[in-house]
Order: sequence, then C-alpha cells, then structure tokens
Amino acid sequence: MLILDLGTGSGAIALAIARERPLCHVVATDISEGALSVARLNARQMTIPNVEFFAGSWIEPVAGREFDLIVSNPPYVASDDPHLSALKHEPVSALVSGEEGLDAILEIASTAMSVLRQDGELLVEHGAEQADAVAAILGMNGWAEIRTARDLAGNARVSIARKRQPA
Repeated sequence: MLILDLGTGSGAIALAIARERPLCHVVATDISEGALSVARLNARQMTIPNVEFFAGSWIEPVAGREFDLIVSNPPYVASDDPHLSALKHEPVSALVSGEEGLDAILEIASTAMSVLRQDGELLVEHGAEQADAVAAILGMNGWAEIRTARDLAGNARVSIARKRQPA
C-alpha cells in the first residue's frame, strides 16, 4: 500500500503510519524545507526506512504518482482565532489557513483526487466546528461516501472521503 501524507511538518503522522504498517510505503510532502529536515532526522533516529520526504506544495512534488490513501493534518485555524496567541511553538503558517481556516482543505479537496487510485480514501483533520463545511467542500469537489470520525473527546475532527467514478 502506498500512502501520502500532505503537509507532514515534523513527520509525526507519516512516521507513526510507517512504523505501525512496515509493509506500507509512506510518502510525505511539505512546503517547508526546515520541517522536512526535522522529519528526515526523526525518521533516521527512529530507524524507519519505509518513508520518504519531498519538498513542495501539497501534491505538486508527487504529481503523476498514484496512492492508495492520502492523509493530512493541514492548517485549519481561522486567521482571527483568539487562541492563536497561545500557540507559540509552531509557525503561524502551519496553523492558519485563510479567513475561515479552510483554504488548505479546499486546495487538498480540489487536487488530491488526481494522485489517488480509484476507491482510495482521503482523511483530513480539521477543527471540531468545521465538519459540515469540510463535508460541503469535499462534496463540491466530487468526493463520495463522505463521513466524519470523532476524536476521543467526541469532537468531529477528521473527514473521510472516497474517490469514486461518477455513476
């Protein structure tokens, strides 16, 4: 199975998947060379060989490839969110995604299908109050079987959608 992690940052999600599923190959992208350096170092230190990293915006560095599954924890915080000032350990670009926090998700929803195999799935993390908006974005971009998974606190935090051919 070939898995793509969009916007990997430090590589936490990509490395967790790669470690738990050693027979899978994980490809991770990020626009930040600094973040990718950290992710590569983390992979070396954890001795995880089944992951590779590419610099570039979202799917751009993997255009032309085809994946079975795409995961992403993109920026999803609204630009005027009052909690931003308390989030000092990450760059704002890793957190904020436009006025409503949905710009990155919109870009992923509109482009990810081009690198996903038929019947493959997209999993995208979002804010607890964004599930309906994300489902609408996915639906408008041709995704099927859209559903939401809840976190341990019961909040709607991950939207899942499948690539299907139109009937």
